[in-house]
Amino acid sequence: MKFRVLPFFLLLALSLFLTDATDAAVVFRPGEKAKYVAPGEEELNGNAAELFEIGQKAEKEGNPKRAIRAYKTLVRKYSRDALAAGAAFRGAVLYEQTHQYLEAAGTYRTVVTNYATSPHFNEAIEGQFRIGEMYLAGKRLKLLGIPLATSMDRAVEIFAAVIRTAPYGKYTARAQFDIGLARERQGANDAALQAYAAVVDKFPNDPVAADAQYQIGYIWFTASRGGTKDIAATNNARTAFQDFLFRYPNSEKAPQARANLQQLEHKATSRSFDVARYYDKMKAYRAAVIYYNEVIRQQPGSAESEKAKQRIDQLRAKLGDKVLQPLQDTKEAEKKKSAEQAKAKSATENAPAPNSAPMLPPDLDGALPPPASTSPGLGAAPGSSSEPETSPAPEPSPVESATPAPPEDSGSSEATASPTP
Repeated sequence: MKFRVLPFFLLLALSLFLTDATDAAVVFRPGEKAKYVAPGEEELNGNAAELFEIGQKAEKEGNPKRAIRAYKTLVRKYSRDALAAGAAFRGAVLYEQTHQYLEAAGTYRTVVTNYATSPHFNEAIEGQFRIGEMYLAGKRLKLLGIPLATSMDRAVEIFAAVIRTAPYGKYTARAQFDIGLARERQGANDAALQAYAAVVDKFPNDPVAADAQYQIGYIWFTASRGGTKDIAATNNARTAFQDFLFRYPNSEKAPQARANLQQLEHKATSRSFDVARYYDKMKAYRAAVIYYNEVIRQQPGSAESEKAKQRIDQLRAKLGDKVLQPLQDTKEAEKKKSAEQAKAKSATENAPAPNSAPMLPPDLDGALPPPASTSPGLGAAPGSSSEPETSPAPEPSPVESATPAPPEDSGSSEATASPTP
């Protein structure tokens, strides 16, 4: 009998030891096998006050899992109780302390969303922001050694929740800026530019707005070093840095912005000079002069500018000013000359022939007396008209001499205009 009882007591003692060591629970139910429950996963019953007391006691005893379980059960069962907001906040704090960061961020969000009047509201916003910046710093999420998502995506998700739940809070502008940083680190420059622009537009007086404007210029500055949009990126970078210096001239990044602008100007000048030399080599001198002048305009006094001036002088001495004029100016000059020649030709064709009577406008025909050959008493009816005879014209009568002289030309207004000398 002793040999049968001894193993039973040894097994019972071992069970009690393991239970204390793992802080687990063994649940016995009538008619069912014993069930092992992990620490903190056991069912907790009671009203809101009892559950909150269980959580407080578990915290004091250093059992965060049991405390989290109690607080979580309270929020689920008694979400409208006065203790629910405090329970949710304590649960988020314990999640963060036990490195369950996503659960912590989600529970902080629950406090902000469901309990806006809680005294822990600002602390919950700060907790979200703190975890978001941790992921922004590069923490990766893993399950069984397999990455679930990049930390940048999680950071953006958390920061977006901060902006959505506290649009005018202490951390809102910084959260918007951090979204831009996360997207920039992912290489999603379009999304980063949008995030930075939102900071400048919505929070222009926040100190982080200066950093956002600088980052806009820096993204375009980086893109200007190569790629299919090289010229556009250079122009956008220049504009962004100029805006930065205009808005924030006293920023600590102002010297760097000026240095970047000098690099951009030199890059644009070098490119224009290369294009000018290319056209010069191809003997397209008009185009070459256009780009040489662009070099002079972009960076007067630079080495490239002096070379451009020398080359323009050489081409002018060799080819003359006419050859170096822009093609559009040459075409306009030729068009103007052709128009002047057409006017002169039209005036010559419409001029009256020598010793011939000028043609009168129709509206002046009725104002003149009839020719002497058709005057009354010479066999013609009053008011009748006939073709002038081919014989020499008779001397004009005194009435005819008093008639105003007709205009020299009855043509169009173009013909009456004097040709431009």
